[in-house]
Amino acid sequence: MRISTITNWAYGITVILTALSAAAFIMSSRSAEDERRAVEEHLVLDTLTEQLEVGAELSSDEARLYVMRGEQRHLDAFKADVETERRRETAAEQIAARDISAVERNIIEGMNKQAEALDAVEAAAIDAFQKGDRQAAQQTLFGSEHERLQTALMESAGHLRDVTATRTGAALDDARRRSDQWNLVAKIMLAMTGLLFLAVLYFILRRRVAMPLVRMTGIVSRLAKQDYAVEVPDDHRRDEIGEMNEAIQIFRENGLERERLDAERRADQHTKDLILQMMHRLQACENQYELADVVARFAPQIFPGIAGSLYILDEDKSVLAQTGTWLEPVNAQAAFPASACWGLRRGRPHMSGTGDGDVPCQHVEGSGVASSCFPLTAQGDMIGLLYLEERHGQIPALDNVRLYLELIAENVGLAVANLQFREKLTDLAIRDPLTALFNRRFLDETLHRHGRDKGQEPLACLMIDIDHFKRFNDQFGHDAGDMVMQYVGQVLRSAVADIGNAFRFGGEEFTILLPDCSEEDGFELAEKLRAQIGGAALSHSGQIIGAVSVSIGVAASPAEGVVDTLVSRADAALLDAKAKGRNKTVLASSLRRPTQETLRA
Repeated sequence: MRISTITNWAYGITVILTALSAAAFIMSSRSAEDERRAVEEHLVLDTLTEQLEVGAELSSDEARLYVMRGEQRHLDAFKADVETERRRETAAEQIAARDISAVERNIIEGMNKQAEALDAVEAAAIDAFQKGDRQAAQQTLFGSEHERLQTALMESAGHLRDVTATRTGAALDDARRRSDQWNLVAKIMLAMTGLLFLAVLYFILRRRVAMPLVRMTGIVSRLAKQDYAVEVPDDHRRDEIGEMNEAIQIFRENGLERERLDAERRADQHTKDLILQMMHRLQACENQYELADVVARFAPQIFPGIAGSLYILDEDKSVLAQTGTWLEPVNAQAAFPASACWGLRRGRPHMSGTGDGDVPCQHVEGSGVASSCFPLTAQGDMIGLLYLEERHGQIPALDNVRLYLELIAENVGLAVANLQFREKLTDLAIRDPLTALFNRRFLDETLHRHGRDKGQEPLACLMIDIDHFKRFNDQFGHDAGDMVMQYVGQVLRSAVADIGNAFRFGGEEFTILLPDCSEEDGFELAEKLRAQIGGAALSHSGQIIGAVSVSIGVAASPAEGVVDTLVSRADAALLDAKAKGRNKTVLASSLRRPTQETLRA
């Protein structure tokens, strides 16, 4: 029940109890008035009766004194008493006319008759005395008749006193009883009013208002401090406090929802910031290995519940090779055919192992792990694959992060494409298109960079020239000459893949730089190269070209000279090798020995 309804009922009941209490007090007052009237009536009747008795005695005494003494004052007193008694008799008659009992009325009427008879006897005696018959007058006043009338009057007065006392006493008791009863009723009404007031104070103001308000004050204070962890107790009361409690509950739920939305917004903003940071780093990567490292570092921060791998397609677009991985995915294969991924086949993201009935990719088939493949594309070309999978059941709903994953895949694809395009441009700028070796310009940059940064570190240089190269062009054609150049270049590239770099110096001349190698190390490698190149018989278009020989000059730095003269010194050794009959290896340091011996001679 609502507090306002309870309050209205309590107010109405209080008004009714107050009205009943007032009515009881009024009835009690009326009963007290009846009691007072009963007392007054008793006093009046008692006084009248006493005055009748006293008056009768006094008038009889004055009459007797007059007939015995003959003094006028006694006659005057008698007449005065008789007149007073007449007035009292008149008052008695008026009382008899009031609401009194029939017995009292009969007694009063009898007393009036007795008083009249007594007055007549006394008046006759006085009249006889005045006529001179003193003895007759005395006999009359002191006779038995006069005594009988006077005694009868006194007895009637006494009887009236007893009857009136009984009646007025009963009326007084009845009035007093009714007054006490109404007074008790009034007190009970007042007590009930007080109890109702106390009940309203305790049960409504304290239990239903004050205590809930105190409890809710603490809750509201914590909610005002945005402490939405506070629990709002369930209160099913259908009153104002219940509505207030429901409003506080709604406010808390709204606060929790707002806090959740703020947390989601902050998390979303954090995700966007991390994605933006990753995009900036991707644009600054110089090679695919740096790019894979950036993706592997940022992906776990952006999506902590998603493990994955980054795959790049090879030049033939047939095999995906893993370049980076994070959070230990279950299906982290080092490589697999491009045809094994439905994402690459369709050119769209593909889900596997989610129980939706779709066909799984072959590279994850049978693993039972929910995964998703996002193809990396750039300008319509397939570049690689971003593979993602559950991590211990912590993966967020892919539908919720699908947009971000597609954005990341798109940017990673563009970054990979840019790197590949940059690498192609770099290769075009620094590599010889025929032999795929570095060109002369990149050789000059490499020597300059080494002389600037590592001028004191050992560096060996081999200058290589194909012997009698012109005869391949003249005898078998320029295509055969190109084939010979490609063959020599392939041998050089394979031989120094892990220890140095091979360059096409120009024409049929090649250069090899070997960091951290001495002139002796260079000579050893030169001999191996010369033997390997000359050990194969070449053919072109069904024609036997024969063996290919090379002449090699070897120089070193800084022991034998500065880096700036390294190529020229190796070239001088090459010229000496060709002068000595070709298919030889000559050290640049050996060219200075005869000159020194000549100087000593």
